[in-house]
Amino acid sequence: MAWLYLLIAGIFEWGWPVGLKLGWTGQGAHYGWVAFALVSMVASGTLLLMAQRVIPMGTAYAVWTGIGAVGTFVLGILLFGEAATIARFFFVGLIVVGILGLQLSSGH
Repeated sequence: MAWLYLLIAGIFEWGWPVGLKLGWTGQGAHYGWVAFALVSMVASGTLLLMAQRVIPMGTAYAVWTGIGAVGTFVLGILLFGEAATIARFFFVGLIVVGILGLQLSSGH
C-alpha cells in the first residue's frame, strides 16, 4: 500500500508546477490555479508522509521527486509546447530507470 501512496503522491507533484505556471501570467494572478497548486502540494506531502512510514525515507523521496519530474516533463511537452528532443527523452529515461531500480532494490 505504501508504494501506491507514493505513486499517487508523485502524481499530485505534477499539479503544483502546472498550477503555479497557470496561476501567474502576464494578465496577473489566477487564484483558482494557485489554489490548485496548494492543494496538490498538501496532498502530495501527506501521501509522501504516509509512504515513508514503510518505505525508507531516501528511497521514498527519490522516487517521489522522480515521478514528479517525469510527469512534469511530459505535461510540459503536452500542455506548454516545451521541446521534445531525443536528448531530453534519453535523460528522463535515466530518471525512470533510477526510479525502477530504487523500487526493486528497496526490499519492501
